[in-house]
Amino acid sequence: MGDFNLALVVVAIVVCILVFLFNIYLLINYQHPDDANQAYFPKFVVVFGLSIAAISILMLPADVANRQACRHAIYNGACNLTLPMKQLWLAIYIVDAVLVFFVIPFAMFYYEGDQDKTIGKRIKSAMCWVVTTAIVCALLLGILYGLAGKADFTVRHLSSATTSFPNSFDFNIGQQCIGNGARQCSAYSANASSETTWTMRATFPEYVVALATIVGSVLFTIFGGVGIACLPLGLIFSFIRRPKAVITRSQYIKEATELGKKAKELKKAADALHQEERSGAKGRKWRKNVKAVEKELLLLEDDVKALEEMYPQGEKAETAWAMTVLGYLAKLILGVLGLIVSVAWVAHIVIYLLIDPPFSSFLNEVFIKLDDIWGLLGTAAFAFFCFYLLLAVIAGAMMLGLKLVFVTIHPMKWGSTLMNSFLFNVGLILLCSISVIQFCATAFAYYAQATAAQEIFGHNLQSLRGIKYLYKYNVFQIGFIVLAGLTFVYYAAFGWRRKKPSGRFQLSS
Repeated sequence: MGDFNLALVVVAIVVCILVFLFNIYLLINYQHPDDANQAYFPKFVVVFGLSIAAISILMLPADVANRQACRHAIYNGACNLTLPMKQLWLAIYIVDAVLVFFVIPFAMFYYEGDQDKTIGKRIKSAMCWVVTTAIVCALLLGILYGLAGKADFTVRHLSSATTSFPNSFDFNIGQQCIGNGARQCSAYSANASSETTWTMRATFPEYVVALATIVGSVLFTIFGGVGIACLPLGLIFSFIRRPKAVITRSQYIKEATELGKKAKELKKAADALHQEERSGAKGRKWRKNVKAVEKELLLLEDDVKALEEMYPQGEKAETAWAMTVLGYLAKLILGVLGLIVSVAWVAHIVIYLLIDPPFSSFLNEVFIKLDDIWGLLGTAAFAFFCFYLLLAVIAGAMMLGLKLVFVTIHPMKWGSTLMNSFLFNVGLILLCSISVIQFCATAFAYYAQATAAQEIFGHNLQSLRGIKYLYKYNVFQIGFIVLAGLTFVYYAAFGWRRKKPSGRFQLSS
C-alpha cells in the first residue's frame, strides 16, 4: 500500500511537469507575432491558468486512484497515509477562483490598456478595475455566506428494541432484520414524520467553490449543451462542404478580387473606429461596431483560407492539395468518433441522471470493467470523457460567438492568437472546469464514490441553501440536453449548406 501511494505521488509530480511543458508549447505556437518577446505577465498567467485547469480535470481520476490505494489495507488508519485530496481540491479551486475573478481580469485590463500610457499608469488603471471588482465580490460573498452559507441535510431518527443474540441468522424478504414485530428495523416501519432537517454551517472555502460552480454551471449548460452537438457535427459537415476540386486561375482571380474589396472595406471601418476611440466616443454603438468588425474579420480570414485550399500555389501545390484532402478525411473520422462520444454522454445523462431511479449506471460500469482489464484504462477513459466536455464548451462558445451579437468571440488560431484572446479562453476554461468536475462527479457518482470530490460536490454542494434546488430538479442537466437537441436540429437543417457570400459591410449608424 505504501509503495502504491509513493507511485501515485511520483505520477502526480511527473504529470504536473508534463502539463506545464505542454502549455508552454501551446503558448509558443499559438501566440501572435506581435506578442513575441513581450507581455510576459499575461503569458505567465496563461500557462499557469491552463495548467491549473488541466490538473483540476486530472485530479478526479487521481482521487479515484487515491481511494483505491487503501482499499485493501488491513488497519483502519491506512487511508490517513494517502494524498490529502480534500485539501488539494479546495486549494485548487480557491486558486481557480482567484485567477478567474482577479488575476485574469487584471492581465486583460493591463494588456488592453492604452499603449501610449506608461507602464505605471496602465498598472494603476488595471488595479483600479480589479480592486473595485474585489470589493464588490467580497461584499457579495460575505453577505451571501452570512445569510445562506448553511447546508440542510434531511435525516431520519431511527431506533429499535434489543433482543438476544440469535444462534442463527435467517433473513428473507419478509424478515430483513433480527427478530420480528416490534424489533423490526425502524427503517422499514418509521413514518414520514420521523424525518427532520439537520443544519450545519458550510466552510467558507466550500461556499466559494459552490458559488463559482453555479456561475460556471450556467456557462457550462449553455456552451457545453451547444458544443456537445456542434463539436462533432461541425467536423462532419466541414467534410461535407469541403472543396471537391481545384478551381481555375480565372475563378481564383475573381474570388481574390472580391476578398480584396472586402478587406479594404474592413480596413476603412477599422480606421473610422480608431478615430472615434481617439476622440473619446466609446459608447454602446462603438462597442457594437467593434464586435461586428471583429466577426467580419474572422469570417474574412476563413474565406481566405478556403480560397487558398481551393487553389494551392507554389512548387508543392499538388502536395498541398493532397494534405487538404487528408485533413478533411481526418475531420470526418474525428467527427464520427466525437459523435459517438457525444451520443454516449447524452444517453448517460438521460438514463443515469434524469430517470429516477436510474435505468442503468452505463458509463460507470464501462469504466469499472476497463479498470478490471488494466488498472489505468478506466481512469484514462474517465479523464478523456471529462476533457471532451471542456472541448465542447470551447466549441460552443465559438459557435455562439459567431451567431449572437452580444457574445464576444476570442478565436484561438495557430500562430495568430493575441494575449487578450488567450486570457479570455483561459478564464472560460477555468470557470467551466469547476462545473465539468462537479458534473462528472455527479454523472459518474457510482464510479467516483467515496472520493473527496464526491464529498465536496456530491453532498455539501447539493445541500446548500438556495443552491440545492437547482440540483434537486436537475435544472442544469435538463438545460444541457435541451440545448444539445436544438443544436442537433439546427445542424441537421442548416449545417450542410454552404455559406453565402456576405454583401457590402457597413458600420451601424
